[in-house]
Amino acid sequence: MKRKMVKRRKIKDRISDLPDALLLHILSFLNTKQAIHTCILSPRWKNLWKYVPTLTLIGSQFTTIKIFTKFVSRILSIRNISTNLYSLRFRSSNIKKPNLVETILNYAVSHKVQLLDVYIECDIQHFPTCLLWCRSLTSLDLCFNHPTAYGTTILFPSSLNMPLLTRLYLRHFAFKAGNDGRVDPFSALTNLKSLTMVYCKVVGAQNLCISSTKLVSLYIKMSHYAPETYFGMELYAPSLCTFNFSGIPVQKLCWAKSNLSSIKQVSIDIIEFWKSKETSLVLPKWLIELANMESLTISSTALKVLSLVPNLLVELPSLCNLKSLKVEKRQISPMIPDGIVDILIQNSPSPKCMSGVVVEGDVSSASHPNVAH
Repeated sequence: MKRKMVKRRKIKDRISDLPDALLLHILSFLNTKQAIHTCILSPRWKNLWKYVPTLTLIGSQFTTIKIFTKFVSRILSIRNISTNLYSLRFRSSNIKKPNLVETILNYAVSHKVQLLDVYIECDIQHFPTCLLWCRSLTSLDLCFNHPTAYGTTILFPSSLNMPLLTRLYLRHFAFKAGNDGRVDPFSALTNLKSLTMVYCKVVGAQNLCISSTKLVSLYIKMSHYAPETYFGMELYAPSLCTFNFSGIPVQKLCWAKSNLSSIKQVSIDIIEFWKSKETSLVLPKWLIELANMESLTISSTALKVLSLVPNLLVELPSLCNLKSLKVEKRQISPMIPDGIVDILIQNSPSPKCMSGVVVEGDVSSASHPNVAH
């Protein structure tokens, strides 16, 4: 029997035939180390990674910080100098000296970075000066954790020159008051629409002022701080639509001199139950300021705190615009107090109550089957 000879067909590399712009877009979804590995595919790919408009530098992909530092230095030196950065994502721990951080940030600013996301462990004492005048940024995420001293914060500058910035995420920063005893760090960010502050504090001031005519979304997370680190808050944000709070509310966290009628979506999550008069009096004051809301997501812990308020029916405002109510309950959270949901929705136009998922139908009591206990 004659053996049939099967001719192998040469498989055409169709991907390499794609235009540069499309290949660079594909490579932008890879981290920088992965993108460099594509240079072995063919001569077509050898230098392509040098023109990718994104950099994703992940320290955990390397065995030591020394190797990672050499890698970063090499990449920044041979990357195409005329290619601007659209985004830079930088993640690393155990950075012994801030030189690496300064090198990366200076490179990003000089190449007109638009999206900057930095989450590192490093003994940085001051806010990076190169970021103070980064006029190309539209989104900024900053988290500087101290490698040994937990809770150490970096002083946030009194003003930033970022006219295009629309989104700001800050973690472990401190705001210092001026001569008038107030601090207003965001007033120069004229296009800011979204602000997130996680574990931030105020030094030497009673109130943190958030002034932004275009701010739409505000998220604040606080935790176990000493009482003297808590601060009041003044909001001058006529466009604010969404307010989210997570943590432990205290008496000094307030809405003095603010008009919050524009807020429609509210989320309040008290992460720990404190049976104290101070915490139980804060929430009704918030709800008075936020009485125009249409959607409320509230934790069962917050409801338990509310139940401690004397004469709650008198203290609690009429939530006449409330259309949606979501009650969230964690495993270790307290039970939802009887009747508390009824009080919240007493003047609401047929609200829905949701616990994890949307459940159709009106809520008549906290023991309603639609509310998880």
